[in-house]
Amino acid sequence: MSFDPMAAAVDWLDAYRAGELEEILGMYADDAVIYCDCGGHKTLTGREAIRAYWIDSLKRYPAFALDNLKPKCNEIMISYITTNGLVCAILTFTASGQIKTVSCGPANCAV
Repeated sequence: MSFDPMAAAVDWLDAYRAGELEEILGMYADDAVIYCDCGGHKTLTGREAIRAYWIDSLKRYPAFALDNLKPKCNEIMISYITTNGLVCAILTFTASGQIKTVSCGPANCAV
């Protein structure tokens, strides 16, 4: 069975919407990086930093609805509504289907 990055992006948002911390964390590669421009620029690496980021995000910025989903070169752009408004995220994946990078923020909506 081949990996479907569009389905993986939807699974990521579904886990976010459901507040499933461990499921979200399990989607990330060991060397994943999050570049977040929501509320100031942050670069997060390592399991503990990513865990802390998600604990805060699930509490302060829960996600509600999918806005858009598009393939973009070797990436997936997914936009969704949170308590802070529209957020766009660009996800890249490893060959095995784990999230390698996430770049998120309101400015990432341009495709």
